[in-house]
Amino acid sequence: MQSPLVDVRKLGQSGMEALRKGDAESARTAFQKIIAAGQHDASIFLALAYACRNLEDQSGALDAVSKALVLEPGNLRALVFKADHLNEIGESRAASSFYLAAVKSVSQPDALPLDLRDQLAHAQAMCDSYASKFEDFLRGRLIKNGLADGPSSRRFRHSLDILTGRKARYFQEPRYFYFPELPHIQFFERADFPWLDSVEAQTESIRAELLQVLNEDAAFTPYVEANPNLPPSQQHDMLNNPDWSAFYLWKNGEIVPENAARCPNTMRAIANVPFPRVSGRSPSILFSLLRAGAKIPPHTGFVNTRLICHLPLIVPEGCYFRVGNEVRQWVEGKAWLFDDTIEHEAWNDSSENRVILLFEIWRPELTMEEQGLVSAMFDAIDAHTGMKPVWDI
Repeated sequence: MQSPLVDVRKLGQSGMEALRKGDAESARTAFQKIIAAGQHDASIFLALAYACRNLEDQSGALDAVSKALVLEPGNLRALVFKADHLNEIGESRAASSFYLAAVKSVSQPDALPLDLRDQLAHAQAMCDSYASKFEDFLRGRLIKNGLADGPSSRRFRHSLDILTGRKARYFQEPRYFYFPELPHIQFFERADFPWLDSVEAQTESIRAELLQVLNEDAAFTPYVEANPNLPPSQQHDMLNNPDWSAFYLWKNGEIVPENAARCPNTMRAIANVPFPRVSGRSPSILFSLLRAGAKIPPHTGFVNTRLICHLPLIVPEGCYFRVGNEVRQWVEGKAWLFDDTIEHEAWNDSSENRVILLFEIWRPELTMEEQGLVSAMFDAIDAHTGMKPVWDI
């Protein structure tokens, strides 16, 4: 027959008091009586585990904390207790899994009481320690098998960074149209686009035209502008914000004659670029200006059938660009191509403006037939809806 609830409550109080005073034997006895009375929960088993540990009863401690985790699998204290126990007896692989489970069990660390934050910090530190040892061991073995920072496969080194937790995984997340079976590549290999050589070679003449445009500040308009026919942009901080501005040579598939006429060298330099041709949508070609101290928040593009090219023209120190898990600094005259449907952001920590020439191209994996079908599909969508959503870059 179970003891009355009031007796169990008193036993719990006396057990906790004994544990605080260092009388682990009395504490263990009290907690065992509660369990025998059938009034236990995860906290009682955990308290018993602490008492057993203080009595150097390691098997009793392990049994008690394991029962606590059966009742409450996400109990942070119990997870860390079991991880510490496994670590102490040399079961590092098992210990690491419990430390990691402890870290993952908390969604809002700042909401934890101070003592639990300490437990969480301890678990995170142990996770970091195990990860560092694992990475050192793994890379050491791989170096013996030929891994080298320079010549070895960039893709393999990227996979190793993801495996060891140095980098997170990022995937294409187009906001409008997804074309399947295209590789998830953040920055593309420069050597795969030999036509960029002639564009880069014209950097000085393109920059000279840009400088003339910059003399007229009103020539640039906010990149993200409100459209009364569409819901408000999610990029609230950048909406109608001149900190991120554009001077279009082509916009939404149509040339901007007055702007293009001001930049004849630029137009000649990009004449052989494989622009996507989608009526009313692509290409867009522009000088993109990011003002001193400004940031472009993380976002993704509309469609994954294109890549975006940046040709840096004016780049002060302190300007950075992130695509997925890779951060780069622009270098004037050195272009790159990236997939804008992978989360990306930019920031200018300098005291001067940063300006690049920005344009889009077809994804090189698309066949000519697929390019034509994508264009025809959007023509059909526009014919049905009677409106053309604006794509951003």
